Amino acid sequence: MTTPDTWRKASYSGGGQGDACVEVADLDTRIAIRDSKAPARATLTFPAPAFATFVESLKKNLTARP
Repeated sequence: MTTPDTWRKASYSGGGQGDACVEVADLDTRIAIRDSKAPARATLTFPAPAFATFVESLKKNLTARP
């Protein structure tokens, strides 16, 4: 697997210092994610279409909350 050069924090980083989040990076056909508090630890990768579906599901669930 190729190691991503550019990581970006999730747009929703939680409260406090904004360190309770994940970072994402684009690979050729996959999306890599890692814990922003422990970037040297394991990185997970997902096929880009599956990750897009996951994110859209999260958005729907967040907007459906009272």
